[in-house]
Amino acid sequence: MDISSFVTSLATSFVIFVVLMILFSWLSKSQGNEVIYYPNRILRGLDPVEGRARTRNPFAWIKEAWGASESDVIEAAGVDAAVYLLFLSSVLAILVFSGLILLPILLPLAGTDHGLQQANNNSSSNDDDNNNNHGNFTRLDKLAMGNIQEGSPRLWAFLLGTYWVSFVTFSVLWRAYKHASDLRATAKALPEAKPEDFAILVRDIPNPPKDQTRKEQVDNYFRALHPDTFYKSIVVTNNKEADKIWEELEGYKKKLARAEVLFSESKTARKPEGTRPTNRIGFLGLIGKKVETIEYCNEKISELLPKLEAEQERTLGQKQQNAAFVFFNSRQAAILAAQTLHSQIVDTWTITEAPEPRQVLWPNLSRKFYERKIRQYIVYGTVFLTIVFYMIPIGLISAVTTLDNLRKSIPFLKVIVDNSAIKTVLQAYLPQLALILFLAFLPSFLMVLSKAEGIPSVSHAIRAASGKYFYFIVFNVFLGVTITGTLFSSLKTIINHPSGIVSMLAKGLPINATFFLTYVALKFFIGYGLELSRLVPLIMFHMKKKYLCKTEDEIKEAWAPGDLSFATRVPNDMLVVTIALCYSVIAPLIIPFGAIYLGLGWLIARNQALKVYVPSYESYGRMWPHMHTRIIAALILYQITMFGYIALKEFIYAPLILPVIAISFIFAYVCKQRFYRAFACTPLEVACQDTKEVPNLESVYNAYIPDSLKPEKLEDFEYFEDAQSQVSRSTSF
Repeated sequence: MDISSFVTSLATSFVIFVVLMILFSWLSKSQGNEVIYYPNRILRGLDPVEGRARTRNPFAWIKEAWGASESDVIEAAGVDAAVYLLFLSSVLAILVFSGLILLPILLPLAGTDHGLQQANNNSSSNDDDNNNNHGNFTRLDKLAMGNIQEGSPRLWAFLLGTYWVSFVTFSVLWRAYKHASDLRATAKALPEAKPEDFAILVRDIPNPPKDQTRKEQVDNYFRALHPDTFYKSIVVTNNKEADKIWEELEGYKKKLARAEVLFSESKTARKPEGTRPTNRIGFLGLIGKKVETIEYCNEKISELLPKLEAEQERTLGQKQQNAAFVFFNSRQAAILAAQTLHSQIVDTWTITEAPEPRQVLWPNLSRKFYERKIRQYIVYGTVFLTIVFYMIPIGLISAVTTLDNLRKSIPFLKVIVDNSAIKTVLQAYLPQLALILFLAFLPSFLMVLSKAEGIPSVSHAIRAASGKYFYFIVFNVFLGVTITGTLFSSLKTIINHPSGIVSMLAKGLPINATFFLTYVALKFFIGYGLELSRLVPLIMFHMKKKYLCKTEDEIKEAWAPGDLSFATRVPNDMLVVTIALCYSVIAPLIIPFGAIYLGLGWLIARNQALKVYVPSYESYGRMWPHMHTRIIAALILYQITMFGYIALKEFIYAPLILPVIAISFIFAYVCKQRFYRAFACTPLEVACQDTKEVPNLESVYNAYIPDSLKPEKLEDFEYFEDAQSQVSRSTSF
């Protein structure tokens, strides 16, 4: 990409961002749009603009987001959102403190050397096209490490810069880990009682004795081990059929409510009796017998209710499985039980802290110990194959979307590609847009794989999917583009000479510096502009409201904002962090771009957390150790790359980088030993904080009853426990 394409990309991206910000300012003032721009406040029962001036200019939201405290964020969006913001601010601090030293020192050193000119003069074998391309790159490359002559003493500054970035990262991450741990402990110690504080999840329950039911077995086991604190238990059941009937029943209830609204709206002064709505009962309501909707839905509801009750009784009595939730009368007792080894056999009576009721993955709870292990290995193998074979299309994208390759492979495009105006636009956007769009299909697939491992909770599955997505984009986007996408030759080199990946990275990184500069700029200007303006959710909401929604529930469902989507948001941010770290010394110009991306992302994420997104779960910052580990992984990748690149520059002191790589591993180990256990388990000193009031343990118990098994009448909840207890002694499990 030449300098004109680079400037064009930045300028147009910035203009688009400004336009989107002005649109946000204008659209958010309309009362009809409040559910799109302030849904979080609305759902919390607050006035959308109470205590805050309604946005009147494109920059007012910045003051509002900046002025909010961390406690405001936690109140609005939970500890997970606060920890995500801590992640953004921590990496921003790393880049800012690194840039304060690197930019004023390394840029002049690189810009005043003549490495590229010397290399150009010595390269007599290049053809005219290559020389022209080299000349186009020169103006940007002169400010990068590539312009330093081989063996130059100036390389000392770049070697020491590697140490500076590393120790800044260590310092910032240590403080951030401690702060994240404090946030988690403070939230866990709050006096307000939560259902998960009084429950544990028990898996791998052995077969019960012949004279006991499954529930009796669980109750007797825990009553004997925890006689003073055990309350009661819920045995997990196979709810597949009950869920199916319940979902069908809920669907007919929604159709009935919609039909009644349509019928009411059809009543006019001329036609007071109205028009009763009808529908066809065949495929998608397009074929089949035509029926009156209200009458038909009432019939189906009347038919499904006794069917559901019968299936509930059958499920509770005959479909009990080898997992249970066990409840205690204090959260100290629950934490002690969760962290105590109950069985001498590793694959029986496996106990962990219970997840929130709203994030339980019920089908996974009954997965047996060794089944979960086997599923993990199968999923890891599948992910590995996905990563490797996705390099083929990624490599094709990085190769095909370069204009020179397009001209060679598709000759009839020469007329279009050689047009200077079109060429500038295509060079500015084509590779980056192709890459972004290609990656959009992956997260859902990785989430399915993560749930297939047998993971018990949504938050755990999201962390697992996030990790898979991070490694995918690092290997396929960062390394794939860096190593030019030549999959098979690269793999052959790496297999035959594992150390060759260092030199491949070192050679590939400088060539792609401009690509990644533009990639980062495109993501923060256009990506964050769309995030702030919420144009797509706004358009979708108004279309649904006008043409599809009739009931209040349908309207609310149309504007439901969702959550912050950590499964994709964190890995995408980590890709930018990896790019910024790896280029921080090689091409220091990346630092301002990375800082703008993270700073703008922090502000917009704060605004969205306070006003827009609603958390679908709360894991109390459980994502932080994974964020921390991946930052360290990016740092080590950066250090290895710097070692290889400085060695290629024939600098004999390049091995001096090796100690800082070892220090990074030691730092990661020390952090894990010092902090991680408090995230994996709740410390007893935190759990021992007094609750505000003794909770209603029956409500805690009822919170873990699946929706499909809850009785229609509230007073019938005792039936649930009775049905689990009164199982025939001859039932086989």
